[in-house]
Amino acid sequence: MDAAGFRLRAACGIAGPVAFTGAWVASTLRQTGYSIAEEHLSGLAAPDARDPAIMLAGFLALGACTTAFGSALREALGGPGLAGPGPWLVRCAGIGTVAAGLLRRDRMLLHPPGAVPGQSWHNHGHDLASGIVYAALLVAPLLLARRFDGDPAWSRLRGPAVAASLTTAALLALFWSQALEPWNGIVQRVAVTVPLGFMAALAGRLLTRPPAPAGGAPA
Repeated sequence: MDAAGFRLRAACGIAGPVAFTGAWVASTLRQTGYSIAEEHLSGLAAPDARDPAIMLAGFLALGACTTAFGSALREALGGPGLAGPGPWLVRCAGIGTVAAGLLRRDRMLLHPPGAVPGQSWHNHGHDLASGIVYAALLVAPLLLARRFDGDPAWSRLRGPAVAASLTTAALLALFWSQALEPWNGIVQRVAVTVPLGFMAALAGRLLTRPPAPAGGAPA
């Protein structure tokens, strides 16, 4: 097992969330006529945004880092035979994030003045990919909590995993219901940040312990 490669992939669990958060903050600050409370994150990568490349880079960095982190998490939990489906779902979230970034929304604003009704195929593709990512980020912590149960090396993270999933579910319910309009943009940002924060916490844990031997008991 390449220890340096493992640590690099584990560190991706921190680098990805930091890059993505930094991208949407920087891109937001450079927009004109953009409301962080009313508008969604993905609009920052639309062609009519001032610097869409910043947000696109954030999507791609987060997706690539999440995919790499998922592989490190699987190794740390004992490999395919012992890790359970949680790390696989983390990797699915990473791939979905890359797809959501490449399939950009048509416009930065949700309701731009004078916009032509209808959406392009890639706008619909972005919405589908985003839904897959949200579902993966919601379910993965629950699967990991199940895997952590009864394992002394990981049991302390079972509570935070369940809390992250339940908090994300509550925030996404608020987001989709639009109950807190016109603050839906802020709700979305918090809903995204919670699971990314949990991933970063997991990455910190991985960086303090070696991976388990494949097919063997966790280290």
